[in-house]
Amino acid sequence: MNHRMRYREDGTFTIIQFTDVHWTDGLELDRQTQAVMETVMDAEDPDLVVFTGDLIQPTDKADAVDMMRQAVESVVRRGIPWAFVFGNHDTEAHITRAELVEAIIAQPYSVTRRGPERLTGEGNYVIEIGHADGKCGAALYFLDSGNVSCVPSIDGYDWIRRDQIDWYAEQSRELAAKNAGTSVPALAFFHIPLPEYEEMWLEGAGYGSKLEKVCCPNVNSGLFAAMVEQGDVMGTFCGHDHINDYWGEWYGIRLCYGRATGLNTYGREDFPHGARIIRLQEGVCGFTTWLRLGTGEKIEQMIRNPR
Repeated sequence: MNHRMRYREDGTFTIIQFTDVHWTDGLELDRQTQAVMETVMDAEDPDLVVFTGDLIQPTDKADAVDMMRQAVESVVRRGIPWAFVFGNHDTEAHITRAELVEAIIAQPYSVTRRGPERLTGEGNYVIEIGHADGKCGAALYFLDSGNVSCVPSIDGYDWIRRDQIDWYAEQSRELAAKNAGTSVPALAFFHIPLPEYEEMWLEGAGYGSKLEKVCCPNVNSGLFAAMVEQGDVMGTFCGHDHINDYWGEWYGIRLCYGRATGLNTYGREDFPHGARIIRLQEGVCGFTTWLRLGTGEKIEQMIRNPR
């Protein structure tokens, strides 16, 4: 059964997307990352926090579960529900995805689910946002985008697999069937960007910063096409590329990067760390989104793609 959450009394539901936290040792840079997260949460008072991968970056000597607990401490302390999807660095040392996802599920206020064991990866699941009458008003899909290609002849990053895509489409149809045949508006969260992020930017669409290449898979497995066909996903949210934060509409779906949160990894001095904020409104098919930086600055208007 899918986890259920509720809109606020004013009809809003606010999500903070933290991405690429890269918690490493709990020392100075990680504490600076925590300060970024605290500033963003103070400003936004979210209903849900979503970590879109690379929450931790374990080393041979690190206790990955302890690092994870440290990374989410400030969210847990506030009693905010939080969800997680895997990045490519989270299980680099001495822990499997199955082990880490079970530890995450066991943490206070975690709404993460392991998802069907038959699917590729761990943490493929759905959260429903409900109306007061119990009906589903919006769906949040979480997908494990993997690590690196498992095909020896193909370099680069992994891709969301056919069984995961089929599962998403099945969930979408089931929610529509419960909604008198009408698609339930949805958002999707994963770590590694889809090839369409690159395609959209190269065609001149998009707003925001593209300061590095799009590190997407070299194989297009068809998730975007499935979302277009289902007609329910309004926006997708990824991380992975730390100095990209752009978004753009592509065939009716808004493809959005988060804003890299963690300081214990690569970045740029002129590109402050922060988060992406997403707000849903009950009864409205759409969402608003903006960036909130660790400085406290709110960025709503972003520069148009100069191409």
